[in-house]
Amino acid sequence: MENFEYYVFARVLHVAAVILWIGGVAMVTTVIIPAIKKLASGEDQIRTFEQIEGRFALQAKITTLVTGLTGFYMLYELDGWDRYLDYRFWWVHAMTLIWVIFTVVLYILEPFVLHKLFKKSAEKNPIKTFSFMHKLHWILLVLSLITTAGAVAGSHGWFIL
Repeated sequence: MENFEYYVFARVLHVAAVILWIGGVAMVTTVIIPAIKKLASGEDQIRTFEQIEGRFALQAKITTLVTGLTGFYMLYELDGWDRYLDYRFWWVHAMTLIWVIFTVVLYILEPFVLHKLFKKSAEKNPIKTFSFMHKLHWILLVLSLITTAGAVAGSHGWFIL
């Protein structure tokens, strides 16, 4: 590999960005949403969630961008595009899929669609809205953790299949 130092730097940035991104998702899923669901009024729930989510959204946007750029750079440097054709590298597919889902949600759906839908739904029925949102966060978190575990194992040569 011609640019080994750049590759290593990209991997370090990639892992750090994933830690901040998925760690933030874990914090929102396991701590913040449950705490918000316990607030007395729907108005307090909405206001508190929007304050916290607004701060985390910027971190999530930056870390998903860094994750995507470094991930595709590493694939380019490794000339690893054929990994998409090998089922043993399922985690490359999973990483790409998780990244695409979060990127579409963060950059397109949340600012243009989901924010309005959330606010309207939460005003009508905050309990149902936060429960639904919590379930979606759990699904994304579990898929992200499975993907991360597979990526760590696979990048170190351990193939389950």
